Amino acid sequence: MPDIWWKADPQDLHRVVDRVSSVYVERSHLDRDENAVVIINKQQTVRVPAAMVAVMLLGPGTRVTHGAIRLLADSGTTVCWVGEQGVRMYAAGLGPSRGAGLLHRQAWLVTRPKERLTVARAMYGMRFPGEDVSALTMQQLRGREGTRVRKFYRAQAERTGVPWNGRVYKAGDAFAAGDDLNRLLSAANAALYGICHAVIIGLGASPGLGFVHTGKATSFVLDIADLYKAEYTIPLAFDLAAQGLTEERDARLGLRDLVARDKLLNRIVTDIKNLLTPQGTDFDDSESNHLWDEHLGTVPGGTNYGHADLSAHGMTDSHIAVIGPDINDTDPTP
Repeated sequence: MPDIWWKADPQDLHRVVDRVSSVYVERSHLDRDENAVVIINKQQTVRVPAAMVAVMLLGPGTRVTHGAIRLLADSGTTVCWVGEQGVRMYAAGLGPSRGAGLLHRQAWLVTRPKERLTVARAMYGMRFPGEDVSALTMQQLRGREGTRVRKFYRAQAERTGVPWNGRVYKAGDAFAAGDDLNRLLSAANAALYGICHAVIIGLGASPGLGFVHTGKATSFVLDIADLYKAEYTIPLAFDLAAQGLTEERDARLGLRDLVARDKLLNRIVTDIKNLLTPQGTDFDDSESNHLWDEHLGTVPGGTNYGHADLSAHGMTDSHIAVIGPDINDTDPTP
């Protein structure tokens, strides 16, 4: 291992209650030691049992070996490359050893109007604590949400003394439209979307299968982020504007600090689980390889059911590989 890495006394992550757990790493080196990922930095060495982690979030200043990534992939652990404290989602990788139970459950819910409405009501119910929304239609829920948000914006304006003239934003560009307050809101929301996106990918759910939002590849991300805007991004934007902090970086760093303080990642994990798999829900989360059959339901995968003619589908058995030259690697790290 290179001399720039230091070792302290090992600190094991002894017990993870649930497979649905996240580990965030920043300014550290990740390596592999048997069936554990070893996180090393100047202060400490932490051993993480890979099979018990659902998502590994790699923040700035992180280096990772091929052996560590292979172990995480074999364990079905999602790896996400993110900004500080999970703010901003850059990329994600998922190994082949992973069940699709949560994804199937989400797809089942979103394609059945009655069940979809139940989940949407639950989402709105989280925004209206103490109110009964069990009999409201989507139109009624949208109307109530619009009224709530307008009142909340006005209350924040009165609290901070920052004028509020309505929401103006340009999708995809946090600093392209509106006054300073609107641009701060857009920047903070963009960071919140990154956090929610990372958690959704890490859990194995689909970011595109939304219950309230629909039609975008990040519809479910928008659904989940909306649960926290009134608590985090809206008050943060007003506070920053009141202090004269109007740069996009101010919003991003401000949200980062709140995420770390409140352990928001863990809360998002719990909320998604409760929405898609309420207590008492029984769903298949096995990692077995099956093939769908219109009569039998599923049949075992990995079985030769006949020799298909690939050329009939415009495919051939050609294979392209790009392999670099052999090098003399003096680094002992695997």
